[in-house]
Amino acid sequence: MRISTILIIIVTILLTIVLMQNTEPVRFTILFGSFYVSKLAALLTFGVVAFILGIMVGRPKKARSIGGGRPYEGDDDDDTDTLSDEDREYISHP
Repeated sequence: MRISTILIIIVTILLTIVLMQNTEPVRFTILFGSFYVSKLAALLTFGVVAFILGIMVGRPKKARSIGGGRPYEGDDDDDTDTLSDEDREYISHP
């Protein structure tokens, strides 16, 4: 087994133990209303929401260009050579 798999199993077991130890109801007050819900449901809900937000924030974003991303006239996307002659001369001479 890989180390990451073992780590995921250990974290899952510890999370399950913590959730099962907290099953008594607690009172939540949101704005003008209050209600009772078990700590298990509250912790699980907040954990799932935090996990989803972490995935959304942590994933890499697509690169965006300023100005709507439309290429201007004369823009050649296939041109991978971006060095000027002066830069090439500087690099080639030690």
